Amino acid sequence: MHNPSLSTIMKKQHLPTKDCAVCKKPFSWRKKWERDWEQVIYCSEKCRRSKNNSKQI
Repeated sequence: MHNPSLSTIMKKQHLPTKDCAVCKKPFSWRKKWERDWEQVIYCSEKCRRSKNNSKQI
């Protein structure tokens, strides 16, 4: 059985976080965003779709 190295194991409390551009709530890194974490600015598909609505007053 292969044991993963400690450098590949990351606990949830140590994951990077960002604030959503629409709802302003913090969200954590997800495996599906591994390749493009720098470009991720919305916490969810709902916020991404409502990005234009949030600019209206």
